[in-house]
Amino acid sequence: MSNKKRRYSSRTRKRRTSKRGRCALIISVAAFFILLCCVIVSFILRNNRDNTVQAQKILPKLSIQTKLIQKNKYSRPGIALRKVKGVVVHYTANPGTDAEDNRNYFNNLPKINAGKQKATYASSHFVIGLEGQIVQCIPLNEIAYASNGRNYDTISIECCHPGKDGKFNNATYQALIELVSYLCLKYDLTKEQVIRHYDVTGKLCPLYFVKHEDEWNQLKDKIEKNCQTISKS
Repeated sequence: MSNKKRRYSSRTRKRRTSKRGRCALIISVAAFFILLCCVIVSFILRNNRDNTVQAQKILPKLSIQTKLIQKNKYSRPGIALRKVKGVVVHYTANPGTDAEDNRNYFNNLPKINAGKQKATYASSHFVIGLEGQIVQCIPLNEIAYASNGRNYDTISIECCHPGKDGKFNNATYQALIELVSYLCLKYDLTKEQVIRHYDVTGKLCPLYFVKHEDEWNQLKDKIEKNCQTISKS
């Protein structure tokens, strides 16, 4: 009986030792993953702080007027925009109108749609006027009704233009470069993530930059160069 008991105790000790070893391994692996997660989170936070610092350098150049439209189901539904993966450039398609005109149109859509069988849903985060002024219509943490299937993950910019060809004047053009540069630095976006409404749906918007692909590519190059210059400063 004593020999059997000793053999049983030996097996028990081995099992206990093996169990302790597995527990130690599990704890070590868990500690490693916790440390790895901490490093990743720290990197993301530091990168976000760096992006914010770079983006803040552009703000003095921007003339942003915050004139948020009232929440309504036609232009500001209040739905959260959780992750920004791009910037979409549009044109107003209303020659000669200015930033506030278009902002007011978005704001008045509940009245405009009253009694209509087919309602219009439209808005944009920003509208850039003919003198380069920028009106913010919707907070950056909410979606706008501007880019169809990309509303949920993009910031939209409407640009005013003097003529039917949709070409932006110099003031609007330069303000667009600065605003998009700010957004690219803020959200860590590349020039390839700056797109046209046309690239989402095939709609001829912004008209001039759809008809002149080379001009669109030049615009994106200028945005990239501006971001690089700011990052080095």
